[in-house]
Amino acid sequence: MKKKILVVDDEAALTRMIKLNLERTGNYEVLTENIGSNAIEAIRKFQPDLLFLDVMMPGTDGTEIAQRLKNEEEFAGLKFVFMTAIVSKKETDALGSEIGGNEYLAKPVKTEELIETIERVLGS
Repeated sequence: MKKKILVVDDEAALTRMIKLNLERTGNYEVLTENIGSNAIEAIRKFQPDLLFLDVMMPGTDGTEIAQRLKNEEEFAGLKFVFMTAIVSKKETDALGSEIGGNEYLAKPVKTEELIETIERVLGS
């Protein structure tokens, strides 16, 4: 069974590329959302196994989405990974302790990195 991945990022070109590259493997069904405020509804409808969240987006950003998810019981088991332009390990670790999350990926994200992260987080 294909793993369902939702990618929430305001950069449409990035989400299209991630979707294309992950679906090309044949292992994932990918939905993208480019407006942070639409993410919760997309999660409810799509029921993803894993959520990739951009940390900084206009309006509702990834940290706000993550906080909402943590406060709603129906999303208790949902795994999420933050994507960020922050590149140093030290900064990423600091961000992790601040906002939680399963993993953090520095942009630009390589397909191999995405797949390794999905397998690690979901235990595939």
